[in-house]
Amino acid sequence: MNKTELIEKIAAGAGLSKADAKKALEATVEAIKGALVAGDKVQLVGFGTFAVKEQPARQGVNPATKQKITIAAKKVAKFKVGAELAEAVK
Repeated sequence: MNKTELIEKIAAGAGLSKADAKKALEATVEAIKGALVAGDKVQLVGFGTFAVKEQPARQGVNPATKQKITIAAKKVAKFKVGAELAEAVK
């Protein structure tokens, strides 16, 4: 399912116009993104949890030259599925 199809499902399920459904989806995504940038966790009970995790710097190998390289530390967005969603997709 792509974004357009998701907007159509939201519009049909909530009785909204496609324009309103698009605004609602974009506002939701922006709210989640803003919370993650601020370092907060977003928990949607039954669906899952969005959080930012820090990956420490580590050693790696350049596959072309076989030289050891240092891979810099970084922050990554993670999603942990909720129990209800996990059960639904079984």
